[in-house]
Amino acid sequence: MTNRLNTNELPAAAEVLRAGDRVLLSGEVYTARDAAHKRIAALLDQGAALPFPLEGACIYYAGPTPTPPGRVIGSCGPTTSGRMDPYTPRLLAHGLRGMIGKGERGAAVVEAIRSHRALYFCAIGGAGALAAQCVAACRETAFPELGCESVKRLTLRELPLIVAIDAFGNDLFAR
Repeated sequence: MTNRLNTNELPAAAEVLRAGDRVLLSGEVYTARDAAHKRIAALLDQGAALPFPLEGACIYYAGPTPTPPGRVIGSCGPTTSGRMDPYTPRLLAHGLRGMIGKGERGAAVVEAIRSHRALYFCAIGGAGALAAQCVAACRETAFPELGCESVKRLTLRELPLIVAIDAFGNDLFAR
């Protein structure tokens, strides 16, 4: 069975979704990779305003390629999530509720996902052109100097994902 889910339903969905469940995710997500995470952490250190609210947010670990003419976005497949592990527990403590990427997460992240009742989804690696077909809108939100790694606000329409780590700490990669 595939669950249809909107990002604004993440808190409630975290109580019922389990590692291994399939999801078609719609709604607003923000792209952020390594450089953007470093900048967000620096803003938190300074007590400065963030480029998007973390409370209830979902981050897609992706750096879309340039947008071809007539398209909404370029290829936007997931990047390796473990590179964001140093920042993830802190972002979860500030209200982040969902993450999309590929690959395993460290033990501290799994525990933070469990304790903050969040979800980690895996997207299909190597299928960025297909993922782009699920993006209905794209708007650059922060750090334009980072190029493809700038923060972008995406509106997703049924992006196929798998729950890799659920809010109970069940980890698909540990099975």
